[in-house]
Amino acid sequence: MTDEPPLRRRAAASRPEDAPHHPPSGQPEPTDAGDEPAAGGPVLLTAPREGTPQPVATPEALAEVVARFAAGSGPVALDAERASGYRYSQRAYLVQLRREGAGTVLIDPLPLPDLTALDEVIGEAEWVLHAASQDLPCLAELGLRPRRLFDTELAARLAGFERVGLAALTEQLLGYALEKHHSAADWSSRPLPESWLTYAALDVELLVDLRDALDEELARQGKSPWAAEEFAALVRTGARPPRVRAEPWRRTSGIHRVRGARAQARVRSMWYARDQIAARRDAAPGRVLPDSAIIAAAELDPKDEKMLLTLPGFGGRSVRRLARTWLAALDDARQLPEDALPVAPVVEGPPPPHRWAERDPVAAARLARCREVVLRISGEHRLPAENLIAPDSVRRLAWVPPEEVTEETVAETLRGFGAREWQIALLTKELAAALTDPEPPPPTQPR
Repeated sequence: MTDEPPLRRRAAASRPEDAPHHPPSGQPEPTDAGDEPAAGGPVLLTAPREGTPQPVATPEALAEVVARFAAGSGPVALDAERASGYRYSQRAYLVQLRREGAGTVLIDPLPLPDLTALDEVIGEAEWVLHAASQDLPCLAELGLRPRRLFDTELAARLAGFERVGLAALTEQLLGYALEKHHSAADWSSRPLPESWLTYAALDVELLVDLRDALDEELARQGKSPWAAEEFAALVRTGARPPRVRAEPWRRTSGIHRVRGARAQARVRSMWYARDQIAARRDAAPGRVLPDSAIIAAAELDPKDEKMLLTLPGFGGRSVRRLARTWLAALDDARQLPEDALPVAPVVEGPPPPHRWAERDPVAAARLARCREVVLRISGEHRLPAENLIAPDSVRRLAWVPPEEVTEETVAETLRGFGAREWQIALLTKELAAALTDPEPPPPTQPR
């Protein structure tokens, strides 16, 4: 390993003339000097090399795609577009795939919700995704589950890159710039504009090339075995749906301002009323009623429609139409007996770290020593501390260490928290030492 950062060593590779592929055949020629890339700068990629494909939306067209990808070779680049911020569900509204010999395909999962036939022909190939944990659950809903994968975002984190977004990495390592204008678009809308389809296709255009560049960098740093363990863990757990929280209403933005159990009951009642409407409409809850409106109503407890509609967040037409629903939710909270009001939740695991010094100074000192170990080792290996070990694992270990602190017991504890073997190998010895109370200083001898 060298101490030279990956970006600096790859600076030459980000020049267009050194990039691993020529610009796609669909790339338009510059029309004037103002469209020329700056000397040594990235080439703006504006169209896929085979042109922008139209979404596959019929069983017959899907069967042709299955045959094409079965005849293709090498890794399969995948991506999915959701409608976060617009829809209640986290389902995929577009799936993008690319493979050598098969080209790029866009699939509309609304008329084609079962893609198991495609999964059968690409399942044994390596899948390449960027930030795989975001897309694996919605792909699994369609019947797409990887057996092997390579996550380019995670690989970049392990390799020590500071900027790990797809566009940033493609520019740094391949010499091409990707436009990201439609990353927050409403992908549930139909028909999808041509510019959106181009954007979606470009997300998988260079993904395998990026995978190869990052794989080379990981090998150079001796981190390929680490990445293999991380990717295998994603295959095992990445498709699981998010854990359902016991009291999700407590995450309402601004709830820290709401004082008293009765006022918190109003937040709870309005939150669930909104959630039912959002689920029924398949609309993002914030589009039904913003969190700020729930907090305002919980604080002021309006008793009639006139008062309710003067509060911030209740001015929209669709919100006003539901005024009786919001007033009924507030009335429900008002009628609750005392023993049905919210109580402080039972916290599983250690308390927030800022309370440790007060509750257990010895544990607080252990945590400080363990954090120092993690930060130092992550710095030595040029990777984010949270990728070296989950912060929650460090807190749990420091709060309740093994009864007998040894390298073996610490390793077993970390393994129980889900740590990978490469993480355990790097951390166990020094964390075991950090968990042991330091020897007290020798007494001062009187002069």
